[in-house]
Amino acid sequence: MKFINYLEKISGVSIYGLSSLVLFTTIFAIMLVWALKADKEMIREISNIPLN
Repeated sequence: MKFINYLEKISGVSIYGLSSLVLFTTIFAIMLVWALKADKEMIREISNIPLN
């Protein structure tokens, strides 16, 4: 039996896929806005941390 057959038997399983997509998109959008609005000097300092 394939894995998809097990998932079809669970009631309401489609909400998990949709909720994970919404969660990923929300976090990605928040981080994108933060990266675009962040102070360039702070980004430069953070990027140099592994080199110190």
